[in-house]
Amino acid sequence: MQGEPLRNSGLVDRNMQRDLDRPTSEPTLGDLFTSLTSDLTTLVRKEIELARTETMEKVTSVTRNIVMIVAGGLVAYAGLIALIMAAIFLLNRAMSLWLSALIVGIVVIVVGAILLSIGRSRLSNMSVVPEKTVESIKENTAWAKEQVK
Repeated sequence: MQGEPLRNSGLVDRNMQRDLDRPTSEPTLGDLFTSLTSDLTTLVRKEIELARTETMEKVTSVTRNIVMIVAGGLVAYAGLIALIMAAIFLLNRAMSLWLSALIVGIVVIVVGAILLSIGRSRLSNMSVVPEKTVESIKENTAWAKEQVK
C-alpha cells in the first residue's frame, strides 16, 4: 500500500479536478468588493486633498490681489492728497479757500465711491469654490455607481 495512489469513489476526484481547472487569476466577489472599497477610500482621500490644494491656491491668489490693491491704494492715496491740495490752491485763485476745498472734496468723494463700488463687485464675482474638484467628484460618483451595478 505504500507508494500506491489513494483511491476513492471518484466524486472527490471530479470536484478536485473542477477546482483545479478553475482559473486562479479571477478574483472572488469578496476580493472585488474589498478592492472597490479600497479604491473608493483612496479616491475620496485624493479628492479631499485636491479640494484643499485648489482652495488654498485660490485663497492665496485672492490674498495676493488684496495686498496689491491695498499697497497700490496707499501709494495712490499719497499722490492723491498732493493733487487735491494742488487743485484746492488752483481754485483758490478764483474763489475763497473754503469753497475750493469743498468742491474738490465732493469730487474726490464721488470718485472714491465709484472706485470702491468697482472693486467690491469684482471681489464678489470671484468664486472660491474648487470647480475642478467638484467636477471630478461628479465624475467619480458616476464611476462608482457604474462599478456597483
